[in-house]
Amino acid sequence: MTQADELDDLDRELLNAVQWDFPLETRPFAVLADRLGVDEPTVRSRVAKVKETGVLRQLSAIFDTRALGYSSALIAAKVDPEHIDDAAAVISEHPGVSHNYKRNHDYNLWYTVAVPPGESLDEHIDVLHRESGSRVTRTLPTIKLYKIGVKLDMTGKTAADAKVTVLEHERPERKAEMPAPDLSELELATIRVVQHDLANVERPFAAYAEQIGGGVTESDVLAVLRSLKERKLMRRFAAVMNHRSAGFKANAMGVWAVPEDRLDEIGPQMAGFAAVSHCYRRPTYDDWPYSVFTMVHGRTARDCEATIEAIRSETGVDEFCLLWSVKEYKKVRLEYFTPAWDTWYAEHTTHA
Repeated sequence: MTQADELDDLDRELLNAVQWDFPLETRPFAVLADRLGVDEPTVRSRVAKVKETGVLRQLSAIFDTRALGYSSALIAAKVDPEHIDDAAAVISEHPGVSHNYKRNHDYNLWYTVAVPPGESLDEHIDVLHRESGSRVTRTLPTIKLYKIGVKLDMTGKTAADAKVTVLEHERPERKAEMPAPDLSELELATIRVVQHDLANVERPFAAYAEQIGGGVTESDVLAVLRSLKERKLMRRFAAVMNHRSAGFKANAMGVWAVPEDRLDEIGPQMAGFAAVSHCYRRPTYDDWPYSVFTMVHGRTARDCEATIEAIRSETGVDEFCLLWSVKEYKKVRLEYFTPAWDTWYAEHTTHA
């Protein structure tokens, strides 16, 4: 029995609701209660329950890393299998590494890394390459983003080949270099707080305001959040789920060798599958012909394979590879505008 098995229909409907459209209102749990046909205390008790079971990790602001001026990339590394755990530990120490996995491929260590505005991403990657002892490191930045947005259907009603409309916030503009936005002290202070879990109280945005201090009000916090969302710096305010506890125990990265002249057609087509949470175009190399990446989540490996087969069948792209997460070394939310980067940089680059 998994944590997800302890949930009833109301829990599952609530989890769908908070993943997709959390209200930026004074009493958001009351708004959710109206939508679900229950009262506010029931919603708050259910939120507490799904957090206690580990299915819901947190409710928080989800920011667009590049739109905030950070540079980021997916990295694929070839590491001696006998030393991969040590290499992963070195890489996971970096504050900008939010995801770090062992996968079933010659490129066996995969991680995402981000650095703040003004920092050299290449310099950080060079240090990680050297200190981890990687034989080969490939930098795979986003060339075009077709979709980003994890939505786990907790009701179990979505078929492996189901299609959905990709919403605007799931396909934000991503450029190789995006200028850092001009953020006020209030906006910076708000970002530092709202990237953490929302309090389970009647007026949680007022609780955020208290954490910020300095006379900041609930109205100030909501105004900043709405502004960040309108300016597309914040993708959405929503739930962050624990996939495994939610019953989605399998995830696979399908990588596809899509002909150059079909990318504009195939990329959005692949993104339209409901089970695909992330879909990107990335660079190719002589030993890496795969240009489109699709991240698929399923309750079982067979679910993931069914979605990949549906994508292959619909698009006709037969040259692909399915990479499974063999071991998870790190999976955290990236924290923005903290001093951790300066500390890491001072400790790891003074002798570089």
